Amino acid sequence: MKFISTRGGVAPQTFEQVVLTGMAPDGGLFVPESLPGFGADEMASWAGLPYTELAFRVMSPFVGDSVPGPELKRIIEASYRDFRHRAIAPLVLSGHNEWILELFHGPTLAFKDFALQFLGHLLDHILEKRGQKVVVMGATSGDTGSAAIEGCRRCQNIDIFILHPHNRVSEVQRRQMTTVAADNIHNIALEGNFDDCQNLVKASFADQSFLPEGRQLVAVNSINWARIMAQIVYYFWAALAVGGPHRPVSFSVPTGNFGDIFAGYLAHRMGLPVRQLIIATNANDILHRCISTNDHSRHQLIHSLSPSMDIMVSSNFERLLFDLYGRDGAAIAALMDDFRATGQLKLEPGALAGARALFDSYRVDDAGTVARIRDEYQASEYLLDPHTAIGVEAGRRCRSDSATPLVCLATAHPAKFPDAVKKAGYPSDPPLPHHMADLFQRQERFSVLADDIGTVQGFIAANIS
Repeated sequence: MKFISTRGGVAPQTFEQVVLTGMAPDGGLFVPESLPGFGADEMASWAGLPYTELAFRVMSPFVGDSVPGPELKRIIEASYRDFRHRAIAPLVLSGHNEWILELFHGPTLAFKDFALQFLGHLLDHILEKRGQKVVVMGATSGDTGSAAIEGCRRCQNIDIFILHPHNRVSEVQRRQMTTVAADNIHNIALEGNFDDCQNLVKASFADQSFLPEGRQLVAVNSINWARIMAQIVYYFWAALAVGGPHRPVSFSVPTGNFGDIFAGYLAHRMGLPVRQLIIATNANDILHRCISTNDHSRHQLIHSLSPSMDIMVSSNFERLLFDLYGRDGAAIAALMDDFRATGQLKLEPGALAGARALFDSYRVDDAGTVARIRDEYQASEYLLDPHTAIGVEAGRRCRSDSATPLVCLATAHPAKFPDAVKKAGYPSDPPLPHHMADLFQRQERFSVLADDIGTVQGFIAANIS
């Protein structure tokens, strides 16, 4: 399988090339030239498979011969070995024909573990084979950083630099990143917001001349295709568990950078019957405004109780736009250039209608988030984290019919966000799992840097081993 850029300026690439490149050199994002398709009978035969075997079936067509089948199976098994639930992604019944898909049983208690544990083991395999060393540079609004560090920290051929917005992630999220003691890990607290972090990462990928000779940047953000690919799996997993593929399923997804819900869109394109994909946003609602009123304009970023979704420019939305605009790379390049210059974007009528055919959206502010956490706990003693609460609220508000199963993605463990949970009336900090019980006693290591590309790139160049 070959991969092309959403902006049309790059020759088709192999799977291995796009994993190591991350962002396309023309500024676009890589997508497959064509998607594999699965028939209803084939998908039905997967019901009851272990998660790791299902992952192999779904991901193999994308990987092709870049990784031999037995080695890909080994990588997948290693990626999910440390998850702390035997089902890996258990489903909990939360209402009439409504389920919560718990994606927080990985090492860092967030859905990012599904992709980043896999990416870490995959990079280890590729780099060992090539005898190559690389620099991982990523931006995080809270969860990606710790999952990337956990996934890559044992890799001998990687130096890791993760940027997070200073004082704009939860204390648990920060400590999960900054207490990992390894010489190849460097945490940067940037004096800015997540979009500032993401902009520095994108600019650094565009011009890597600050790196020592022989080194290149590798992306761990969801711009890396391997992350999106790994997330497709749990849509198939959940749908098969609640009656698919013989009946359609709807999903409600807490959404920041659009990668997680884009994986659901791809599952639909690959043959999974999906009735609705509900984009659940917090007050940083550019995606909701786009779907509901065709207003994709940049606003001031708001610091919320759901910090992993405090993102104004959702990078992966470009991948959806590429399909909505007939896979016309030149049109997407012009569209994104105009958006970067003006901060304004309106979809053409046909593109907007195409999006609305599958996607719905809803905005939940902090007050609504707290109310949903409180009401859910009072009704069932099930404790939601703030991001999952937004997904549950949006799912119930937007659900088209009660006969279609609704799966709400639980993207993080509530212990990561004690402030939000306590605002909802929970009497204390929710306890951390046993393996993380001493988190607040561990020593932190991070560097606070100005929002300046020269400063950040100089720090990276000086700290590469």
